[in-house]
Amino acid sequence: MTFDRLPVRRAGIDTYQQPVVYMRSDCHVCRAEGFEAQAQVEVIDNGRHLLAILHHVSSDWLARDEIALSDVAWTTLGAMDGDLVEVRHPPVLDSVAHLRGKVHGRPFTYEALRALMDDVSHGRVADIHLASLITLCAGDGLDIEETVALTRAMVDVGERVAWDETPVMDKHCIGGLPGNRTTLLVVPIVAACGVTMPKTSSRAITSAAGTADTMEVLAPVDLDLPAMRRVVEREHGCIVWGGNTRISPADDILIRVERPLCLDSHGLLIASILSKKAAVGSQRVLIDLPVGPLTKVRSTAAAEALSKGLVTVGAALGMQVRTVATDGTRPVGRGIGPALEAIDVMAVLERAPDAPQDLRERALTLAGWVLEMAGKASDGAGRAMAREVLDDGRALAKFIAICEAQGGLRVPPQASHTHVVVAHASGAVAAIDTRLLARAAKLAGAPRDPSAGAVLHVQPGDRVEVAQPLLTLHAQSQGALHYALNFMRTQLPVVRLEAGA
Repeated sequence: MTFDRLPVRRAGIDTYQQPVVYMRSDCHVCRAEGFEAQAQVEVIDNGRHLLAILHHVSSDWLARDEIALSDVAWTTLGAMDGDLVEVRHPPVLDSVAHLRGKVHGRPFTYEALRALMDDVSHGRVADIHLASLITLCAGDGLDIEETVALTRAMVDVGERVAWDETPVMDKHCIGGLPGNRTTLLVVPIVAACGVTMPKTSSRAITSAAGTADTMEVLAPVDLDLPAMRRVVEREHGCIVWGGNTRISPADDILIRVERPLCLDSHGLLIASILSKKAAVGSQRVLIDLPVGPLTKVRSTAAAEALSKGLVTVGAALGMQVRTVATDGTRPVGRGIGPALEAIDVMAVLERAPDAPQDLRERALTLAGWVLEMAGKASDGAGRAMAREVLDDGRALAKFIAICEAQGGLRVPPQASHTHVVVAHASGAVAAIDTRLLARAAKLAGAPRDPSAGAVLHVQPGDRVEVAQPLLTLHAQSQGALHYALNFMRTQLPVVRLEAGA
């Protein structure tokens, strides 16, 4: 069967991670194939395949017999302006039948999940089917055997890394706590001790900054696997964005659909974390579980349940996993947003007098546990070793060396506009709403604008007077700054005071 070809061009439209193609509804291919708006179509260019959602266009910016691609579709397909591409209905997927089996009470097998994850990782599964998969996994939808099978399947459909040295260490935080950028401190401390620690990190999904966003302010993070290997072999550690590799490639696609649904699933969370750890060759993993009423883990009981799953699944994949429940009731450090968090990290590494001590102490504790797990320090002696490496400058030197190996150390950018939010009454800081704080930083532009976000000037327990600064918003435009301020004026206070305390 032959297909008519259409000239392709870039639409210049950002559709985030969802590939979208644009065609006129009166295009002869649309009419011949019966393509409806929101249909999934397959685009083929010189042997490269892309599955995308079709949007119909009725205006003249697109010629009748022409096709345009959104930014992510353009990059994924690797097209060039003027290429002649084929557009057709995608093939029928046998793997989707396993979703119906799960609906009718049949547990997922490894074979079923392997087929599903293979199709997911190659972009062959429509969002509506991805949403049904996530819904089926929500809550207690996956038992421990299914979680192990899903984790294995996510690893097996991507690339894997093996290292000559042992042990290979890793550290992960499940997130939900603004400013908790300890990874950028733990990795250089551990690597400076000669321990191998290849760290792949994620960008922000719902927060004001992910580890990769903050690291990118200071050094390139979009390394492929060969480049990552060269950095680790040279410096014992790295901090790179996992999305530029094919390490557990299905995970990023599932996350894109999972977040808007706001459905919690311990099984999906465990598979997401541990599939990437296993694929990158990690052997011993420390996982930070911030516990607090506004974090992902809201109680000690929830932390214990999640911890049990992480340890069990990790063991099934040959990894030693240790979890630690930490304080998730208050932000960490002062900066919220990529550049502002990077400034905090550098202040700790440079042993600046005004460096945020909570970030320093939290990182030292975690680094100490990693060193003990690696056998580099005896039980109870890891924190002292980590403190010595930080205080004598070895951690700073190692961090600079890692940045140089990844492409060069950068200076964090500064926002064009700031606004200081002050106390309207005297009293003691009773609490800081971490969710509202993160939301305000995002509305100010973070992480899209790396310099945007917020800087806290107080912590719970501090005494404040009238007109004393509570926080400063940073933005690249007046519009974004006003948007964040208007949001704060319509919400409960981000910083709650107890008057007269």
